[in-house]
Amino acid sequence: MKRSSGVRTCALAVGGALSLALITGCSAGGSKDDSGSKSASPSVRALSAAQLKQRILVQGEVDGYKVNAVGEGAAVRSRTRTSDEKCRPLAYVLTGLAPADAPAEIGRTVREDKKDPTDDATSLDDLADGKFESALKDSLDLDVTSLDLSSYDGRGAEDAVQAVSAALKDCAAGFTGGTAGDEQKITKVTAARPSGTGDESVAFTATTDMDGDKAPLHAEVVRHGNILATYFTMNIGAMMAGKTYTVPPAVIKAQAAKLN
Repeated sequence: MKRSSGVRTCALAVGGALSLALITGCSAGGSKDDSGSKSASPSVRALSAAQLKQRILVQGEVDGYKVNAVGEGAAVRSRTRTSDEKCRPLAYVLTGLAPADAPAEIGRTVREDKKDPTDDATSLDDLADGKFESALKDSLDLDVTSLDLSSYDGRGAEDAVQAVSAALKDCAAGFTGGTAGDEQKITKVTAARPSGTGDESVAFTATTDMDGDKAPLHAEVVRHGNILATYFTMNIGAMMAGKTYTVPPAVIKAQAAKLN
């Protein structure tokens, strides 16, 4: 049975604990009007990792999703590469990290909790070509979000949001980025409507090239005082089927409630 390399790549991309580095797309962004945003005090100090741990989502706090620690699959900032230094904030976000280095940072994987339709099949290998691809698409049709909380001294969080906004303009035509050895070509970065939570927010959609197929990736960065909540969502099944998806509003709302 012939199965495209694109299908195999998609399956691998979600086979682990959210292998974001395998599909490091870049997103495009839109930002909330800064005129109404609340600035952090120049004298404010960053929270500790322990304090952020108390504020990040945990299992049971968002209906319909499983929340897990990132574990050994966590991206490492020093291994993130980009073809253009101006695009580095976007490359960080699209590997599951905050857009700028922070004194404290903590991550979680928030995965949509839905029954895997392939559980009812004896084996994917036993399915005919059409049924195999349909079953695979259905099993991968779920939102998987990398959630990162980071805290900064002074205006560091505001500067990080501004860096994302600047990168969206500078990198609209795309770039190559990702973790060392797993770089992906981003062909376009476009602005998206942000959730409007927090003191200011920037959202973007990136189009990446997966074995010749164009696929969207979605991200949003929200500032709550001197804390940034960074969300990066992939839905491999939706990508394969050409369906639209977004960063799950329920996840953003649940995390915002713990930061307000």
